[in-house]
Formats: sequence, C-alpha cells, structure tokens
Amino acid sequence: MATAIGVSKWPLIGSVSRKKYDSANNYFSKGFSQSKIFLRKPSMNSSPLIFHEVGAGHTHMLKKTAINVLTPNRSSPTTTTEFLDAWNDDYNGVVIDPDSLPISANAFANALRASLANWKLKGKKGIWLKLLLEKAELVPIAIQEGFKYHHAESGYVMLAYWIPDELCLLPSGPSHQIGVGGFVINDKREVLVVKENCPYSCSGVWKLPTGYINKSEDIFSGAIREVKEETGIDTVFLEIVAFRHAHLMAFENSDLLFICMLKPLSFDITIDEKEIQAAKWMPLNEFMGQPFHLEDPMSKKVIDICIAAHEHRYSGGYIGQQLPSKLDRKLSHLYYAQSK
Repeated sequence: MATAIGVSKWPLIGSVSRKKYDSANNYFSKGFSQSKIFLRKPSMNSSPLIFHEVGAGHTHMLKKTAINVLTPNRSSPTTTTEFLDAWNDDYNGVVIDPDSLPISANAFANALRASLANWKLKGKKGIWLKLLLEKAELVPIAIQEGFKYHHAESGYVMLAYWIPDELCLLPSGPSHQIGVGGFVINDKREVLVVKENCPYSCSGVWKLPTGYINKSEDIFSGAIREVKEETGIDTVFLEIVAFRHAHLMAFENSDLLFICMLKPLSFDITIDEKEIQAAKWMPLNEFMGQPFHLEDPMSKKVIDICIAAHEHRYSGGYIGQQLPSKLDRKLSHLYYAQSK
C-alpha cells in the first residue's frame, strides 16, 4: 500500500495514494499508444496526401488522419517547411508523435513553430505534446511556444496547446485518486483490522485494510490485493457497500474511497512490516468500541453500514458484472445494486 505525501489520514481508511486516472485517460491512451501512421514528406509543389487508419493494433476504433511530415534533421533543396510527425485525433486536434521528435533542440524548435503555424491555418484546435524523460530539455521550448503543463508521470510530461481564441475545451488533467478498503469478517464475528505506521492523528487505532488501486486495476481486485498484501489473508469480493468522496486531499486532488465487503478464504495472518505495525482478528464489539470510531461520524457510519450488510439488513450494496462495450470493444466492470 503506497502512502501519499500530504494525505490527510482517516483511520477508517488510512493513508492511501492512488496510482490512477480520470475519464480523460481514455482519450489520452488512444492518442499515445498508436502505431506509426502513414507519412510522406511535403514539398512546395505537391498537395497533401490523406491516409486513413482504423484501429491499428488496438481493440478500439480510432480513426487517424496522417499529417504531412518532413524529418527536421534532414534537409531537402525542394522544401522550405519542416513539420513534426503527428496524427489527427477525433476532436479536430493533433497528437504529436513522442517517439519521432527531432534530436536537437534547435531542430525541434523550428519544426514545432512551423507545425503550429500549419495547424492554425488548418483550423486545428487542441495540440498534445508528450515529452519523455530523456527529452526533458525540450520542455522550455514548448512552453515558450505557448504549451502548458497538463499532467505528468514518472517517465514523461504531457503538455497541451489550445489554438482557438475561445474557451479551452480540452479535458482537465487527473483530478481524483481512487482508494479501496476491505471489510472482512469471519464466522466468529471478528473483523480483520490493521494498525498502520501513521502520524499521531491515528496512532494506535485499529482500522480496516486500505490502499489505492493500481493503474488499470479493478476496484474489487484492488481491495482483494490490499488485504492480501497487508495481512496475508485471501478473500473473495462480495459487494461494494459504500464509497466516500472527499476533496483537496493529496496534491489537492479529490479522493474516492470504495468500501468492499470481502469474504475470507484463509485465516492465518502474515503482515507486511514495511506497511503496517500489526494485524489481527478483532471482536466486532471491541472494534466498534474504539474511541476514534465512536467519535468520528464518518467512520461510525461506514462501520454501521458494513455490519448491516453482513447481517443482511442493508440492500444498497453494489455487485460487479463484466460486460463488453461497443465503444471500445473491451470488457469492463459495471457495478450496480442488486434487486431484492
């Protein structure tokens, strides 16, 4: 379970820090994982050739229109304009190929400037530029030409440029972290709890195992994994009983935490000392009787809901069903309340 810098710890959920993303990620993943499009070098005496490529090497249907390209590191006596290797997206924007950028900073600056002028003439709107870590020296050049930071990961920074002199319609960067908590109770009415290595605010509090889901990880899978990593207990997912939405958490992001009801498949605890101090099966009454849970309205409400779900007195839980979609031709999980 990763711990985010600056996370406000809630002992029910603990310190959790997401490795994840919002709905704009679908847009980005389409643009930056594509195979190379058809290219040709432009000349002053020729008109652009347009090629279409649909869903090359991918399960989704993404139509790209190639953009004329001349590699900036090569010269030609018949050309005066050099453009970056790029493709059109589905929103009248452009995605610059991060793997085909010029080697030198000067060549990049010239090609970027020429490309922007060309895209403005063509009425393009949003321009996406992904600069890998090894190309970090190109960031100041892009900023000087009008690009702004959008988001970053450990291996790259994403920049964006909105061409029209009107309200920017580009999707915002990642805004949410997604966490999971596992409520695991055995036949003896003992709850699986952990004591974390956390600040004074929750020192000594026994809480549910929690953490943030990994990139491309399902909610229920993340809950099962976190419980396993922290306690060694194997579980199976039953339902999502509740979720909490908070704002201005780590790095000023919003935070979603999904509380999952899990059924234990094993009972011998093995802790990860790098993440937690201790773990145990605690009698339910003792767990609920901790001063923090009694005094914290959020914690108390969540535990009350979990107990009601365990005793079949709560019908608001969400189960997960894997279904295909024509939009991306992939399987994904739909969570919904069961009919009683």
